[in-house]
Amino acid sequence: MRIIQIIDSLEAGGAERMAVNYANTLVNEIEFSGLVATRKEGSLLPQIDPNVSYLFLNKKGQLDIGALFRLRSFVLKNKVSYVHAHSTSFFLAFLLKCICPFLKIIRHDHYGNNEFLAARPHFVLKLTAVFFNGVIAVNQRLKNWSETELKAKNVIYLPNFPVTETGVEGYTSLKGEEGRRIVSLANLRPQKNHFLLLEVARKLKQSHPEWTFHLVGKDFEDEYSRHIKGLIEDCGLGNNVFFYGSKQDVQHILSQSDIAVLTSQSEGLPVALLEYGLCKKAVVVTRVGEIPMIVQHGKNGFIVDSNETELFYESLVDLIDHEAVRSDFGSKLYDTIQADYTAESVIEKYLNWMRKN
Repeated sequence: MRIIQIIDSLEAGGAERMAVNYANTLVNEIEFSGLVATRKEGSLLPQIDPNVSYLFLNKKGQLDIGALFRLRSFVLKNKVSYVHAHSTSFFLAFLLKCICPFLKIIRHDHYGNNEFLAARPHFVLKLTAVFFNGVIAVNQRLKNWSETELKAKNVIYLPNFPVTETGVEGYTSLKGEEGRRIVSLANLRPQKNHFLLLEVARKLKQSHPEWTFHLVGKDFEDEYSRHIKGLIEDCGLGNNVFFYGSKQDVQHILSQSDIAVLTSQSEGLPVALLEYGLCKKAVVVTRVGEIPMIVQHGKNGFIVDSNETELFYESLVDLIDHEAVRSDFGSKLYDTIQADYTAESVIEKYLNWMRKN
């Protein structure tokens, strides 16, 4: 099999990480594995396996004919048979199919606003659905949505999976006191609901002032970001909440932390949670998307509703006050990830499904 992954950018987001993970994992499993970034490169670029054939299109606008034909040349040169399009890059895959009808194209749905699917724009998705040989959904809700709303055929649910970082030097040093750090891996987007995190941080400052929050993720420097930073200043949290931006050395960062959190009001299947589990971190997370399929409350972590500020705070304090519980939850979450969310198990299902297309 000869497969390329297509993704709009290589910024450190969930869909972007999965495009790289698929390309890297497949390089030892199939005849040819490639990766195409269409619009922008980013911090994930150094994490691409040297054996993966990589192309940056530098695409300008929705209809960039030059970029489309550069992609066509790459496909023909490498005798590509399958195009695996992640997120919004599906439209470029559709255009490519129009000029290379022999190609089999797959759409990978990473849509994160799962709690608001009814409002999801889907005219173009529905218009192009018939051209795709299959759809991969990162959770069951997205699978059902594609089948119901798009009348898509051949839809499969495949969970995201984490991979151990290779060739990434640990360079980020977290601030705060060792043994008292809480980390959040989440880009600064509204669906990640950093307002809940700040409310919890405000309460924790009163009860456990030595504990600090460490926010790792891309800062888009927009209104949402300015609002978050304004609240930090207004609440006097400058010495309790720290920003680091987008980072490559995620596992090194997690090795310096003691608890990991997700405060999202909507998710698909967050790669961050899988990385928490891979690094044996005790977690407090919100009950959205596919998270309840991974975290069982009181067994391998704490999970609360996204509007339960008090319960989130109390769960966090429970972990802070009981180191043995942190250790136990971290080990059990790791076991959960190893049982159901490894690259090996997902890629095996993926390749079996692809061969039937």
